[in-house]
Amino acid sequence: MKVEQKGHTTTIRNTQGSTDEFHHKLNHEYASFKSQNLIIDLSHDKAMTMDDIKLFNEMIKTHTKGKKSIVLVTNSVNFNKVPKNIILVPTILEAHDIIEMEEIERDLGF
Repeated sequence: MKVEQKGHTTTIRNTQGSTDEFHHKLNHEYASFKSQNLIIDLSHDKAMTMDDIKLFNEMIKTHTKGKKSIVLVTNSVNFNKVPKNIILVPTILEAHDIIEMEEIERDLGF
């Protein structure tokens, strides 16, 4: 797991290989990241499945309740099958753009 902080956003990269192991480790260390906007980079795992993406469902619910953004990054799944509560984009740049837009929305009171 590689952690990189830039402003109000923390990017966490899966360097483990297994998304399940990465999810477990991230859940264990979540308390140290909960006050930041998060980009979860899963692009390392080319065998990603929709079940792997859904592992992050509870973390996403918790994080958004805390008025922070969480965006998953991978291009290994069918984007049309992603549940609506999960924000999934193919690149880190798009993840930063989404977080920036959500920050503006929160500042405006939406």
